[in-house]
Amino acid sequence: MAKTSDVAAQAAVPSGADIERAAAFAREPFLLDGEGPEALAPGTARRRALDRALKELDEGAEHPSIQWRRDFSLLLGLERFLADEPPKLLDGAELNPHQVDALSGTLAELMGQQQTGAVEEPAENGNGNGTAAADTDTELDAADEVEAGEDEELAVDDDEELAVDEEPQDWEEQPADEDEEVVEEAPEDPGAERRFWFEHATGAGKTVAAVGFVEATRTGGVLILTHRRNLVDQFIGEISDRGYKERLRPPLLGDRDDPDGPVTVETYQWFVRNHKKISDAYSIVICDEAHTALGEKTSACIRELPGPVYIGMTATGALIARHVADLFPTQTSRFDLAQAARRGVIAPLRCLRIPPGPGVRTIAKVPLRKGEVDQDFDQEELAALLDQEPFNVAIADLYRSRFRKIPGVVYTAGVQHAKNVAKAFRDAGINAQAVSGETPKRELAEILAGFERGTVDVLCNAMLLAEGWNSPRATICMHLAPTASRRIYQQRVGRVTRRAPGKEAGIVLDFVHPATTHDETIVTLHSLLDRDVYRGGAIVVGPVRRGRGRKVRVERRIVPVSDVEEKRMEVLEREIWRIAVENLDYPEQHAWAALAGARVNTQGWRRARAMLQNDRTKELRRRFLLTCVQRNRNSQLRLKALGEIADLGDPDAFDDAIDIVGTWSREDKRAGTKTLLQALVDKRIGRRDQAQAWVWRLASYTRELHEEYAVQRWPETKRLLGLLVNSSGRAHGRNARRLVHAARKQDRRLAVALLAAAVSHTPEGEEVLRGARMRMARKPSAVARELLKNFPKGGKRRRKRKRKQGQDGNGGAPEAGQNGRKRGRSRKPASEAGEVDLAGADGDAVAGGGDDEQVSPVVDAVGDS
Repeated sequence: MAKTSDVAAQAAVPSGADIERAAAFAREPFLLDGEGPEALAPGTARRRALDRALKELDEGAEHPSIQWRRDFSLLLGLERFLADEPPKLLDGAELNPHQVDALSGTLAELMGQQQTGAVEEPAENGNGNGTAAADTDTELDAADEVEAGEDEELAVDDDEELAVDEEPQDWEEQPADEDEEVVEEAPEDPGAERRFWFEHATGAGKTVAAVGFVEATRTGGVLILTHRRNLVDQFIGEISDRGYKERLRPPLLGDRDDPDGPVTVETYQWFVRNHKKISDAYSIVICDEAHTALGEKTSACIRELPGPVYIGMTATGALIARHVADLFPTQTSRFDLAQAARRGVIAPLRCLRIPPGPGVRTIAKVPLRKGEVDQDFDQEELAALLDQEPFNVAIADLYRSRFRKIPGVVYTAGVQHAKNVAKAFRDAGINAQAVSGETPKRELAEILAGFERGTVDVLCNAMLLAEGWNSPRATICMHLAPTASRRIYQQRVGRVTRRAPGKEAGIVLDFVHPATTHDETIVTLHSLLDRDVYRGGAIVVGPVRRGRGRKVRVERRIVPVSDVEEKRMEVLEREIWRIAVENLDYPEQHAWAALAGARVNTQGWRRARAMLQNDRTKELRRRFLLTCVQRNRNSQLRLKALGEIADLGDPDAFDDAIDIVGTWSREDKRAGTKTLLQALVDKRIGRRDQAQAWVWRLASYTRELHEEYAVQRWPETKRLLGLLVNSSGRAHGRNARRLVHAARKQDRRLAVALLAAAVSHTPEGEEVLRGARMRMARKPSAVARELLKNFPKGGKRRRKRKRKQGQDGNGGAPEAGQNGRKRGRSRKPASEAGEVDLAGADGDAVAGGGDDEQVSPVVDAVGDS
């Protein structure tokens, strides 16, 4: 048991002198502004750090030990750094909220480990911290383990004796299959609890967050690893510019120690070669582009060095989170591309999709090759497919005509393809250079510097500039070589997300069809960000600011690109008048035509017609018009659609339109029938037998009109129709023949009206009427013309003028001048109102019992001459 005096000493509040002495020793404050000694309660992380520091001081140490630096240097430094509002680096730069989140998330994890005892203090740490009490406890534990082992053996013997009383087993164990996969236990991963990672979008300032960790640790060494030598120089320049140049050191190997917080920047390749010789002075290892550390060799070397705190930084962690979590189990912060763009941390992104054209075959035949993390197209076959001189020239001409001297980066399929594309750009008058891993370092540095100065406008590369390279001037990201890897795509796009003066947005060019959906193998900006709608040149992510500086023209029409059918239909319904119909697939084009026909109004009729201008087969137009006839609420538009269906000359569409008109209300049915009959008069539609059937079907829709005319023309009509309706059996057939025989003796108009008004309800009578109608309609247009004469003309206008005239008579005489004009206007409608228009001639009215001889000359003159 611990002595009571020792427990009381540990629980006592430390004196101010001890706190100041330990703070000078550790170069970190143990009390923040406004805190007193009572904040150092026993068991807290800061109290543990204080006690360990005082203990090392009592032992005569001049600097904190390596173990103390690894356990407490970063923790105390983060508390001190984040206590300021806002946290600032030495050069005065303020950290953004998402960068503060990365640091505070790491601090929370470290404090949790210390307070829960997750970080165990080693019995021996190289500084003589072992005690006799610990040895005594070890001996006691060993004795207890021996006794426990003996008890377990006795328990096993007892179980064997009682095995007879066990219940019998109701099943038999099947022998293990040799091919059955055996799941092995996960190997131990020492130090996994000290490996963290955070995801920040490219251009959101991961390097600044890394410098924040440098500021947070004043005694522990910092080793920064990146995957390319040019990025090492870039990191060193950033650290120097931020005010930490004096802390830069060459690599510390072997037993070399430096308690002044050395900072070293190296590559992963160097780390793999020297991981067994790296000094213990490094208490923090920052892994830039952490997804590149997931390789077998690099990850194994990281696991073999469990002492430091590892902090992984990546922009594509969400795309390969499962792989990243294998090596870095704890995520402390996430700030993805969409969040960064919405907050204005990075530049907004616009997108243009350019179809590659018939000169380039589809890349669906290019096989995929699996990498360490994800898969991508075979680069050799992709280069053989894309590296064609006409295609390269077309790309250069496109860039020159649409973007002129806007700086950009072109990603190609291989080094040679990059050189050929750069040559095509130079031939087009664009300052372009190709760079690759084969480019000499001095030449590469000069080319990149020229791009920053503006002497180079386009950089062509395969993968060299996909990660780590930063240039705020880069505005256009051209994916000339498509990729199937979301990680690679996002890294490419990250090159144009940094903000710069005069840069309104980054522009991403995808060489795919505008209607490419998210389920395609090729990754696009819309599939990466899960956007449901594509509109050429529009903002895909980020705030939309109206103003100057836009480099591309924004199209008005949109295309649904989601791979979810429900979302695509929602877009069609929501943005129906902005859809680029020609880019939809065939079923969706018909769905759009149906929606448009049901929703179109008078003002949008011409626009809807214009959206169907690419319909060469006229199927979409037919669907649009038929749906308008069937479902549109505007009666005038329904009539207009009927007229255009007749203009199509499609017999099937015309037949469907007749069926739909038969379902309309009485007044609408009359108007629709009149329109269709007029169409049969004006032009020939379908075969003659079809036209004959259509004429009599339309006549049946307005039978009462034709019956009214026939009764007024010839009183015998009423008797004949009554006999036909009220008879049955053989008498019904005789009455049908009698009516047909009587119709033969009349002129064409009256005969057509009689046959249109007749209704039969037996097969014999129907056959008699059908034969007579077919003989009468040998010329369907003539029959349609006769039927049209029975429709009233301008009835609404006559009723209005009658009402107006009656009001004048009842309300007194108006002034002389107005009365004269009104009388002049009312005379003509009065004469028209007196006409029943039964004969179809101007000014010839027929009484109810008129003579046929008086009417026949008029009929002959109009329709029978």
